[in-house]
Amino acid sequence: MSITALDGKRFAEMVIQGANHLGANAKMVDALNVFPVPDGDTGTNMNLSMTSGAKEVKNNVQEHIGKVGVALSKGLLMGARGNSGVILSQLFRGFSKAIETKAAITGKEFASALESGVETAYKAVMKPVEGTILTVAKDSAKRGVLASQKSNDIIEIMEEVLIEAKASLKRTPDLLPVLKEVGVVDSGGQGLVFVYEGFLAELKGEQLPDSPENYPSMDDMVSAEHHKSVQSHMNTEDIVFGYCTEFMVKFEEAKLAKHPFDEQVYRNDLSKLGDSLLVIADEEVVKVHIHSEQPGNCLSYGQKYGSLINIKIENMRQQHSNIVGEMHTPLVSDKPQAPKEQQEYGIVTVSMGSGIAELFKSIGAHAVIEGGQTMNPSTEDIVKAVKEVNAKKVFILPNNKNIIMAAQQAAEVSDEEIYVIPSKTVPQGLSALLAFNPAGDVETNEASMTEAMQHVKTGQITFAVRDTQIDGLEIEKDDFMGIAEGKIVVKNKDKGKVAQELLSKMLDEDSEILTIIYGEDVTEDEVNELVTFARAHFEDVEVELHDGKQPLYSFIFAIE
Repeated sequence: MSITALDGKRFAEMVIQGANHLGANAKMVDALNVFPVPDGDTGTNMNLSMTSGAKEVKNNVQEHIGKVGVALSKGLLMGARGNSGVILSQLFRGFSKAIETKAAITGKEFASALESGVETAYKAVMKPVEGTILTVAKDSAKRGVLASQKSNDIIEIMEEVLIEAKASLKRTPDLLPVLKEVGVVDSGGQGLVFVYEGFLAELKGEQLPDSPENYPSMDDMVSAEHHKSVQSHMNTEDIVFGYCTEFMVKFEEAKLAKHPFDEQVYRNDLSKLGDSLLVIADEEVVKVHIHSEQPGNCLSYGQKYGSLINIKIENMRQQHSNIVGEMHTPLVSDKPQAPKEQQEYGIVTVSMGSGIAELFKSIGAHAVIEGGQTMNPSTEDIVKAVKEVNAKKVFILPNNKNIIMAAQQAAEVSDEEIYVIPSKTVPQGLSALLAFNPAGDVETNEASMTEAMQHVKTGQITFAVRDTQIDGLEIEKDDFMGIAEGKIVVKNKDKGKVAQELLSKMLDEDSEILTIIYGEDVTEDEVNELVTFARAHFEDVEVELHDGKQPLYSFIFAIE
């Protein structure tokens, strides 16, 4: 059997089976979702996008493939959700544009249209990332073009496209380190493979099963433990722009007269408001997907060109937190106290507990912002704190790697003179602050504060919210974990044993001072037992003790 000409009716059936096959495996695609954020909804978004496209195709089945392509493009445009869903819509937007005037297409034209789709999709993404659905689409389209030079049989071309799509999918972990670390392939690329499998099956007259249970290799990938490992790989606070924002603008002539629409300008302007930006436009509407910290600003910008429709804003931090089962414990609020008169220097820092906030204040911080693990302050929060400090020059100590970028952004947008000392932990922040000299100049203080951070080691004790495997350790839910310099090195059901073992691993002959900051879940007996252990086993080390009242972390150790 061979097919050398593809008409609208057969193409419509390809789209429908591709959508059905993707839908049957959407949960597996969800489970692979780890990039750009592990919000576990890639399969859902792609399925909803493709279903919308297939629905429009079903309503416009006809011989003319170009018209069916237009229907598919329109359906995908209106239904596209999430990064991969929007990219999928762009792939078939370009495909459809390439064939819109044709009643039927040859194998060569089919392959060429796939490549046109890739070009369109790459143009739609502000910063294309290799190792994603884009790469899988690009590699497979190239293979299709090569195959079309040898054969005009669309089945043979589609077989080659699918072979390369699967091979490219397997290579995605080599291109995107986060995929390799957790041992998965790209979720969007996997979704595209399902669509292509549906296409090929339809061309060959086969019907794919509507249940993923018939695919043993896929079952392996979507095992529950694997799913947990993926979803717990990234911390919620790693999400820089917290709101997945999607909306459409229906153009209005009066507004366009005042603000002529230019897609590239529109894209560039929005790119300043977030990341993961995707923009799709036709003569009537423009659709936007963006991850932003201030969704309202994106909507206000869009309103310049017309009326807003189909608005969807989702809190990705909340989504991810729900997935990994984290508890969003409210952190201690400690509003900055602004000095009455402007000072030469101000210190703004971030605290994850009222006791730690008091500790920072006691050694010279002028403002302590609520934040830390699971709750990062925004750039706006930091700018506000800086203003309230009312100093000519302000040093910011983020005390968390995921707050450093917001602090640096605050320095860029603020009118105040701001210097960010990139402290990643509370002990680093405390050491840096202790090195601050109010009589010194900025350059000297920057150098001494930064250097001080290098001389302190950070240890932390926290607990696992679910079973997982990370840093070479099999960890069960409720295990306590000992973390040395960001890496899990100890785990045990007994909090005290973990604390003692972590100290034994971190303290050495060069250690002089051990500062123990205990959290809100620690009892007096547990504190006394740990201090006794430290003094008995490390006689030459001076032990200091502070009640940090921090959530999530039973103990924080600073070792100098």
